[in-house]
Amino acid sequence: MKRFWSLFLTGSLTIAVALSGCSGNGSRANETTSGTKDAGNAGKDEITLYTIQSTNPKFQDWLKEAEEKSGVKINWVAAPTDSDTRQQKVSTILSSGDNTVDILEINDEMATSFKNAGWLEPLQDTVLTDDVLNQLPQGYMKDMLTSSKGDLIGVPSYTGYLGLWVDQKKLEAAGMTSINNEEDFVKFLKATTKDGQYGYGGSWEKTYVFNEIATFVNLFGGDYFDWSNEGSRKAVKFMYDMANTWKVTPVDQIADKYEQMNQKFIDGKYASVFMWGTGTDYKQANRYGEDQIHMINMPEFAKRSIFTDSWSYVLNSASKNKDAAIKFLKYAASEDGELNGWKNFDRYPARADVAAKEEVAGDIKTIYNEIQSTNEVHGRPMLPQTMEFISEMGTLFQNYIQDKITLDDFCKKAQEAVERYK
Repeated sequence: MKRFWSLFLTGSLTIAVALSGCSGNGSRANETTSGTKDAGNAGKDEITLYTIQSTNPKFQDWLKEAEEKSGVKINWVAAPTDSDTRQQKVSTILSSGDNTVDILEINDEMATSFKNAGWLEPLQDTVLTDDVLNQLPQGYMKDMLTSSKGDLIGVPSYTGYLGLWVDQKKLEAAGMTSINNEEDFVKFLKATTKDGQYGYGGSWEKTYVFNEIATFVNLFGGDYFDWSNEGSRKAVKFMYDMANTWKVTPVDQIADKYEQMNQKFIDGKYASVFMWGTGTDYKQANRYGEDQIHMINMPEFAKRSIFTDSWSYVLNSASKNKDAAIKFLKYAASEDGELNGWKNFDRYPARADVAAKEEVAGDIKTIYNEIQSTNEVHGRPMLPQTMEFISEMGTLFQNYIQDKITLDDFCKKAQEAVERYK
C-alpha cells in the first residue's frame, strides 16, 4: 500500500461538491426509482443509475440534459443517505451479480474497497481513452481509480478539496485579515471562542473524523500510516489541545457528521471548519460570500497540504446494458457532461480543459487556482478494508479526546490498526 500518495497537480484544478468524499449532496433514505420502466428492465439505450443526487433541487434539470445529450434514457435509484448503509448496499449489489443497476456513483472509500474485486468493468478502452484521461488529475486517477491490474474503473464526476472555510465577520472581529500559518490559526481559534461559540467546528463522528485527523497529519508533515512519526503525533495532540486545553472546539461534536457541523457553522456557532465542495449548503442558506462564509487557502504549518476527492461513475460488470452504459459514461466524461454537473450540482470539473473554460467562473475558481499553485495535494489515506479501518481509527480518536486513553496508547493502537488492515 502506498503511503500518502502525494501529487502535485499540473495543468488541472482539482476538487463534493457540496459532496464530500464522505457525504452526498442529498439522496433518499428509502430507495426509489424513476422512469418509464422498472430498474433492471432497461431496453436499448436505456440504463438504471444508482445515484446520490436524486433530492438535489436541480436533479431533474441535470437528468433532462443528460438524457438529451447522451441519447440514453436514464432510470434512477436513490442511494441511502447514511454512509455505512450506502456502502453496504453498493457492496451487496456488486458482489451478488445484481444486474438491476448499470451505473453507480461511488466515493473514494468504495473505490478503494471495490476496485480490485472484479465487480467493475474496465473503462480504459471504451471511455477513458488517452484524450480524456490526459485531462484528468493523473495522481488521483492512479491512486483511487486504477486497479492492481492497471484497469481504470471510474469516471470522476468532479474534483474537490477538503478546504478551510471561515466566517469572514468573525475573522474581522478578531482583528485579523488572514490565516497564513499555525500561529495565526491558533490565534484565530482562541479569539473567536466566546459566549458559547467556538473557533473551530468538526465532524468528529467515528466514520467522518479521519478526514480531519489526516488533514492535520499532513499539515504537520506526518504520515497517517506511521504513528511513530513525530508529525503524526503532533497532529493528534493538536486536536486534543483544541478540545481540552484551549477549549476552542466542543468535545460533544463526536456525534456530528457534516450535516450537523454545517448547520452549526451556518448558525454562527463556529468560526471555521474543514469542508468539501464549493459551498452549496452555505449558498442555500444565504451565508456564502467574501463577506460571510468562504474558502481560504490552507495555512502553512510544517507545510501547506490539502486533500482531493471525487464521486465517480462506475459500470457494474453484471450489467446487461453495457453499450448504453458506456454511451452514458462517454457523455459524463465529456465537456457537456462536466458542464452539466457544474451548472446543476456545483460540481467543479475534473477535466483541466473544462475547468479552464469561461463557463466555469467565480471566486471558487480563484481560490482553487491559489490552492493548486501553493499546496501539496493528496489522495486520502485508505486501506483495502476501508470502512473498518476508518471506524477503528475514529473510535480510537474519540477515546483519546475523552481521556479514556493516552496519546501513547492512541499511537500504539493506531499503528496496530494500520498493520491489521493494510
